[in-house]
Amino acid sequence: MDERGLSRREVESLLREQKRKDLSYKRVLSSMCTYPHEVAAYAHKMFLESNLGDSGLFPGTKEMEKEVVRMIGSLLGRGQGRGQDSGNAFGYLSTGGTESNIQVIHAVRNRKRREGQRLKGMNIIVPETAHFSFDKIADLLCVEVRKAGLDEELRVAVSSVAELIDDETICVVGIAGTTEFGQVDPIKDLAKLVQEQKQEKGREIFLFVDAAFGGFVLPFLEGEGERRKYEFDFSVEGVGAVSVDPHKMGLSTIPAGCLLFREESYLEELAVPTPYLTTKSQSSLTGTRSGASAAATFAVLKYLGREGLRRVVRECVRLTRLLVRGAAELGVSTVVEPVINVAALRFPTPAEVERVASALVERGWRVSVTRAPKALRLVVMPHVKEETVKEFLEDLEAVVVSSYI
Repeated sequence: MDERGLSRREVESLLREQKRKDLSYKRVLSSMCTYPHEVAAYAHKMFLESNLGDSGLFPGTKEMEKEVVRMIGSLLGRGQGRGQDSGNAFGYLSTGGTESNIQVIHAVRNRKRREGQRLKGMNIIVPETAHFSFDKIADLLCVEVRKAGLDEELRVAVSSVAELIDDETICVVGIAGTTEFGQVDPIKDLAKLVQEQKQEKGREIFLFVDAAFGGFVLPFLEGEGERRKYEFDFSVEGVGAVSVDPHKMGLSTIPAGCLLFREESYLEELAVPTPYLTTKSQSSLTGTRSGASAAATFAVLKYLGREGLRRVVRECVRLTRLLVRGAAELGVSTVVEPVINVAALRFPTPAEVERVASALVERGWRVSVTRAPKALRLVVMPHVKEETVKEFLEDLEAVVVSSYI
């Protein structure tokens, strides 16, 4: 740090210089993040100084967080209808899917530890397609993470999960919108499996759904048949927690994640005393928490409503299908039929996948490559327009044709 500061003009010049080095999202087909909605950006700026970690100082911001939790809970099968299981969801706004995943397993582990289960022997079961945050969980929480195999549609194989379960299993995780392929695990079958384990062997196993990406897509797929086909949230009896990221398809600002529990008592498993703050305890992983992203999420959900979010999803899915059809006309098929706005294109060999990806990067595109099976991964976010898809297909054609010349 220099002894004397720069002028405002000099600092702004430095910022512009660094900004030019960043990519715009215009030709990015690898990211599950996008430009935030303008109303989210407006709200974020208005609440920059608010800290939900000391929420007694910012009661208005705290009210917005509670309302966001209520709105997302309602979207994901809680807070509607009648009966004893139609209450609200309980949770808070996190920094994103990684924190949400950590905290759900953290709460389940603490519950089991309090009930007398040995810490060293605990394990959780996730699909092979699970997000890499579960590898962090293994290290941070000292639980074994077992990875179950997949079926022919790259969803978790319930039979593989069943084979991995033992007396030390504390949680089974399903994914609703996998990071690499956009697939939805058979959550109802996982719920049935967990229930059978309880009835037949007395095993209390928690069921958690990581819907970081799919949570703001699956509820808005066209047609009642599709909605029923992908039941994944609290509407499925036995789902104990769901995570979703508003800063992805919810068009909020970064960082904005959300974790929700069916039962409030799991938040209590995370609580630590905060004697010198305006609140008595915290259940969040981070202490200081941005109220700005809570305000941004509140604003965009209020502004768009379900109808607006449905329009966003409808367009992204339409463009995904346009891209897939265009690729098929070039002789390039998908690994699996896309469920949401994620597509994986198949090529003859892993080396060809890498060659195509590198050639597209040279043409200014940002794409990614899946692990197994290796494929070209494309995510069609709201920043992708129809002309973007057409330009991409033109470059893809040039790249594919060049391999046969």
